[in-house]
Amino acid sequence: MLGLILALVSSLTYGCADFAGGLATRGAHVLRVVAVAAPVSLVLELLLLPVVGGHWSASAVWWGVASGVASAASFALLYQCLALGPMSVLSPVTALISAVLPATVGLLLGERLGWLSGSAVVLALVSVLVITAAGEEGGLRPTLTALMLALGAGLAIAAQLVCLARAPHASGVVPLVVGRGVSTGLLLLAFLFATGHLGPDRPHVWMTVVAGVMDATANSSFLFAVRHGSLVVVAVITALYPASTVLLARFVLGERLARIQVAGLLLAAVAVSVLAVAPA
Repeated sequence: MLGLILALVSSLTYGCADFAGGLATRGAHVLRVVAVAAPVSLVLELLLLPVVGGHWSASAVWWGVASGVASAASFALLYQCLALGPMSVLSPVTALISAVLPATVGLLLGERLGWLSGSAVVLALVSVLVITAAGEEGGLRPTLTALMLALGAGLAIAAQLVCLARAPHASGVVPLVVGRGVSTGLLLLAFLFATGHLGPDRPHVWMTVVAGVMDATANSSFLFAVRHGSLVVVAVITALYPASTVLLARFVLGERLARIQVAGLLLAAVAVSVLAVAPA
């Protein structure tokens, strides 16, 4: 149950981070956003280190480095694709990819689910597919560029989650801190090299800070969740983050919430409820 709750927290905060990051990137270059959001996320994760602790091993560091490289790519790709919009379509595309790949890794590593839990996982994946079908009722449609960015973001997110899940349990938040340190360094380096080509527009500062805070919360919650539960279940529940993204897009931006999206959200709620009562 603890793993499920933490996965839900991760899902909620990933969705909020996506929404805030996408808004902050509108009108400003994505590198200006991540140059603020990534360090904010790093500071928060560093604050966790003396509280949670962790064993510094070669395995923890290398998995952290790998997750950091993937995180840097996901930051840039995700915020850029969400800035192009519509969020209510592109966020589920990234979610589906970031759910299927880690879940597949979990199964290949020998994780097994009962029939009830397995059915709920399948239902959760279907719910993401249903939400992804938005736009067929006259809503906004994404461009090919936006879809390709969403595909790349989904792959990067999946790689990041798998790397964090593979880090030793005794490592605490070490892989998280190492990973965020690497991703922050890479993004700041890219920002410095591209400073003269980023245009004059600045991102919304508070939205950028919120994105960094939510991202740190989401990463930490996922790391703890996967240590208390199955990677298959945690990855799929975490991938339900479009639920919060599309609802925020609906009520803050006025984007249309199609009937099929409502059905997808209801399916997701049913899947989570079944997982909450299903035997381990």
